[in-house]
Amino acid sequence: MAKRKDVPFVPRTTSIRGLRMAVQKCRGCDLYKTATQAVFGAGPSKARVVFVGEQPGDQEDRQGIPFVGPAGAMLDKAFEDAGIARSDVYLTNAVKHFKWEPRGKRRIHKKPRMSEIKACRPWLEAELRAIKPLIVVCLGAVAAQSIMGSQFKLMQNRGELLPAPGGLAEAQGAKAEGPEHVIATIHPSAVLRAPDSEARRQAYESLVADLKVVAKVLRHQNRMRSARM
Repeated sequence: MAKRKDVPFVPRTTSIRGLRMAVQKCRGCDLYKTATQAVFGAGPSKARVVFVGEQPGDQEDRQGIPFVGPAGAMLDKAFEDAGIARSDVYLTNAVKHFKWEPRGKRRIHKKPRMSEIKACRPWLEAELRAIKPLIVVCLGAVAAQSIMGSQFKLMQNRGELLPAPGGLAEAQGAKAEGPEHVIATIHPSAVLRAPDSEARRQAYESLVADLKVVAKVLRHQNRMRSARM
């Protein structure tokens, strides 16, 4: 197992609380200059599934919690319909600071550059080292390419249970239990952006169908665990 390279600002710890405190001092890219705060992940420290979105939105930036806006409400509904318990879920983003541009008095989401995504990758790796999930779910193309590489095609591979890439949760000088699987699907904001009610219905149903793949894996693991007891 290769050793993790030293990364400024990212402490060598598997404490989610320690990482959450340290991320506020991150200066790995310039996004901190216009964001209210860094928004770290939230959820159980031993969650079996880590959901990775693109970046915080306006409400997340103000509150310091991921997925508390309209997309988060949509995702909560999809969890329920897919049969995924929130106790199994940790939510985070590939980029920890809100990137935006002004439009009147509003702050409008702006897609992060690849350099900004790469600068934030060590924080995501640190979260995975700490949580050791079974599955990572990528919500949207930015998250998927952050995890699977820039050539990954979301719409060609969405809903497929894929092996996690090697080194996703490498630890400094020690063996780490990285995730076994990765699955990519659309970001819940894509449902909200659909042009009409029928398109929204179809997008939502496709999101739920992809999440049911995750729920199936979790049920299988539960059965295997019960059989060993």
